Amino acid sequence: MLFATLSLVLAFLTSCGEKSSGSKLLLNEVLVCNESNYQDDYGQHSAWVEIFNKSYTSADLAGWYLKHRTGTQADTMSYFIPKGDVLTIVKPRQHALFWADGHPNKGTFHTSFTLDPTQDNWIGLYDGGGRLVDQVTVKAGLLAADQSYAHINDAADEWEVKGASSDKYVTPSTNNQTLDSNYKRDKFKVQDSTGIGMAITAMSVVFSGLLILFVSFMLAGRIALNMHHRHKNRQQAAKEARKAASAATAKAASSKQDAAQASGKAPEGEVYAAIAMALYELQANVHDVESNVLTIKRTAPSAWSNKANTLRQMPEKK
Repeated sequence: MLFATLSLVLAFLTSCGEKSSGSKLLLNEVLVCNESNYQDDYGQHSAWVEIFNKSYTSADLAGWYLKHRTGTQADTMSYFIPKGDVLTIVKPRQHALFWADGHPNKGTFHTSFTLDPTQDNWIGLYDGGGRLVDQVTVKAGLLAADQSYAHINDAADEWEVKGASSDKYVTPSTNNQTLDSNYKRDKFKVQDSTGIGMAITAMSVVFSGLLILFVSFMLAGRIALNMHHRHKNRQQAAKEARKAASAATAKAASSKQDAAQASGKAPEGEVYAAIAMALYELQANVHDVESNVLTIKRTAPSAWSNKANTLRQMPEKK
């Protein structure tokens, strides 16, 4: 009884379509007897094994293993997928096709083993660490010539025979299920047979986009104009402040001159210089924003500023 139970468990583990759940790559379709199906790059009709990348990121098969065993043989043929070939990188939701022709010298995608249509064919996919990531067993007599054993859909749990009827195609290097119709398109065609709804929707989207652009540019223009006016007002205020400062300086100098004249004392030269400078700055508008105090500091002449010391002395003639 125990032996029978163990046999059932082992049979279940090696049944068709069993695979591990944590791998991006998995076995997707197998064709054992190729008489008039897909040809390889040498024009030969050979058995093939298809691998599918079910993820949405690329996956590299370099360094992985394809292993094969026929019937009840204990020996397993192993094919090491070589490194250094960029074609071993399988793009997201794409396929890689390996020819089981027993001629690995033909290229990366030609295995060292062949498939026997008269016996059970077990195929295993192992990663670079030697871990089994997927396996499938194609029973003897299950497939006729040019028929394949594949998932109903890519990466689906169920397997089926393809090529036995006109609605189930053998699909090497492409999706396992080919759709002859588009459900969404057909549904839309029923709901809007004249296309009026599509036209109204398209025009609404276009005019809505134009309206949004118009409002955006109008607001941007107003913001830029307001910023320009504020900057211009600040410049005008600064200009008026400079004029007021220059006028105050001139007024202060004039008041000082009037006070000097009223006291009967002649104004000093510095007063005239201050008045002239204030008037010039007022007319030329070059006065800076500063206090209304103009400081003139007298310095006594020194030997360094004496012009006589800078003259060239001529030698005396004797």
